[in-house]
Amino acid sequence: MSTTDRGTPVTWLSQDAHDRLQAELDELIKARPVIAAEINARREEGDLRENGGYHAAREEQGKQEHRISYLKELLRTAQVGDAPTADAVAPGTVVTIHFDDDASDTETFLLGSREISATTDLTVYSPESALGKAILGAHNGDTVTYTAPSGADIKVTVVKFAPFEG
Repeated sequence: MSTTDRGTPVTWLSQDAHDRLQAELDELIKARPVIAAEINARREEGDLRENGGYHAAREEQGKQEHRISYLKELLRTAQVGDAPTADAVAPGTVVTIHFDDDASDTETFLLGSREISATTDLTVYSPESALGKAILGAHNGDTVTYTAPSGADIKVTVVKFAPFEG
């Protein structure tokens, strides 16, 4: 996975996913005055210690500002465009694996940002996940082992991979 000059991971996004996230960011920024007005209206109701509406509006503002910050950083560091043409498994590829304890048990997924999951029916695994880290750079037929969050060592074989077309 590549990083920016600050060491921040670069996230691959399709143009569609980028546009959708940019639209969400624009809407959140446009809604800032609405939340601020709600806070002011609730503040005028009196005692802030017992004002549930005020505290709810402040909490909503905090969530909104957190999402704005997250989206700004994600869009700032995103690599936008077609999935990279890969000679090895990389972010932006659709990967089919089989679990070595049962060769008939296959799974196909997109290796990429969770943010793109709204644009595809595929399951999306992060390149930062245990499985994602294990298969980065793998080729067809490569077998890798990773440690699942449960602590179990799991062995998988890359059956095939291709750039994401969605």
